[in-house]
Amino acid sequence: MQSSDLSTSGRTGRFPAHGRGSWRARRRVSPGWAIAVGIIAGLVALPVAAIAVLALSAGFETWPHLLRTILPGALATTLMVMAGVAAITLVVGAGTAWIITMYRFPGRGLLDRLLVIPLAVPTYIAAYCYVDLLGYAGPVQGGLRAFFEWRTPRDYWFPDIRSTTGAIFLLASVLYPYVYLAARASFVQQSICVLEVARTLGRTPWGTFISVALPLARPALAAGVALVLMECLNDLGAVQHLGVETLSAALYATWLQRSSLGGAAQIALAALAVVLILFAIERHARGRKQFHHTTGRYRSIPFSELSGWWAVGAIIACLIPVVVGFVLPCLVLAYNALHFTDDAGWTALWRAAGNSMLLAVLAAAATVVLAVILAYARRIVGGPFMRFAVRLAGVGYALPGTVLALGLLIPLAALDNRIDAISRALFGLPLGLLMTGTLFALVLAFAIRFLAVSLGAIEAGMERVSPNLDAAARTLGSTPFATMVHVHLPLLLPALGSAGLLVFVDAMKELPAALLLRPFNFETLATHVYSLASLELFESAGLSSLLIVLVGLLPVLALHQAIASGRSGSSS
Repeated sequence: MQSSDLSTSGRTGRFPAHGRGSWRARRRVSPGWAIAVGIIAGLVALPVAAIAVLALSAGFETWPHLLRTILPGALATTLMVMAGVAAITLVVGAGTAWIITMYRFPGRGLLDRLLVIPLAVPTYIAAYCYVDLLGYAGPVQGGLRAFFEWRTPRDYWFPDIRSTTGAIFLLASVLYPYVYLAARASFVQQSICVLEVARTLGRTPWGTFISVALPLARPALAAGVALVLMECLNDLGAVQHLGVETLSAALYATWLQRSSLGGAAQIALAALAVVLILFAIERHARGRKQFHHTTGRYRSIPFSELSGWWAVGAIIACLIPVVVGFVLPCLVLAYNALHFTDDAGWTALWRAAGNSMLLAVLAAAATVVLAVILAYARRIVGGPFMRFAVRLAGVGYALPGTVLALGLLIPLAALDNRIDAISRALFGLPLGLLMTGTLFALVLAFAIRFLAVSLGAIEAGMERVSPNLDAAARTLGSTPFATMVHVHLPLLLPALGSAGLLVFVDAMKELPAALLLRPFNFETLATHVYSLASLELFESAGLSSLLIVLVGLLPVLALHQAIASGRSGSSS
């Protein structure tokens, strides 16, 4: 018996005991977990499938018309905006991150926190603010005309904010923190020894940045720029207000103004093609490039002291993005809010705020529940199918809001009609629009779009839970579901809170999906601001916009703190 045991252990020595037990446990797991993950992944894939079916069923006679009229200009404008925004955000984000990481100067700690806060300003609010500030009737041009005694627009030249160049400037001013955060996290984690070797070999600080730091940060920069480009593709309010026809604006106009659902689906298909190309480029840019530390001991970052004009230059370089992306828009919003005297507007404002709160809470709760199911199922089941399904469930964030709204509206409307027809036939009871006429469609759209945000936070928290706790729970007779409820969820409370908070804020400021899927007479803060700004009522829109910005500040600062403390031995 003893020899038999020894021989058996010898034959299976490369499989540890806990690994064999884990495999057996996985084999006994109910298939319900895999089914649940498959359903969630199917919900994410549903809009894409619906758009593809509608675009192909609309007939190919629409394509020549789109290729002659709408698509070339919209696609060219979209690519131009994306290229310009990518270039500016890369320079500003990576440059300021390097200055903050490697140099010490007066006000550095404060600027490190301030550089991320433009992320709290939605792109469409920035557009409304700068049109109000820099437009012909705005205070800047008005002041210039009064000072120089100009009478007509023909007497002087002023850059047109309502242009493609203006759109690039606006989007870059509030989206560069994506690249800044990615670059900052990468620079903080880089080996000090590598940088010191480069300096020892004669590299200047600028040469070290170009030849060493940037190549090492390439995967992080690629991820940050990819997020920026996806936000550009998703934007509707800003480009529409500026009169720039991107793919999102063309889709909106084709669907609602030209009443061509098939044409809108085909434009959406073109937008999805751009998303897939972005994924491919980002994956190629990152590749398998990675670096590893060869020690568990970390040294503090050796800051270079700046003084005199060099310190002034660093302060100005870091301060300009903050002023442009946050300070100026907030000053415009505060001025408009102080001059808000419409008593009837207060009622609409609070109603929109209540609707936004309700929608954001429901969306946050839904995404957290779905993310917990996905993360836990991947933990206990494993396998290629599970990895693929979880990855598929997380791609919803890449779908532009207009594309997502169109892709959901089609199948949900068909399902509503079928349910209503069955109810009328069997019971003589009309049910109306149960899904597309209620908050269900909006909550589902937000859950699909922001599931990746919640999933990332919860997966990071679940990785910190020791597998030994799962094994102990199984030994005591606990089922996988009971283990999740009694073991994992209490340990995941911080991750659940952060995930819910991030989704809550994103849902509060989401415009395209809310604009296209909202029920009748249902206004959120985002759609309320959009409606007022469309009528050039900037003073009435100021307070609503300021509320959205203030709500977004807390998670942005929390995210910065998490990144700033991400390296042992570093000091922020």
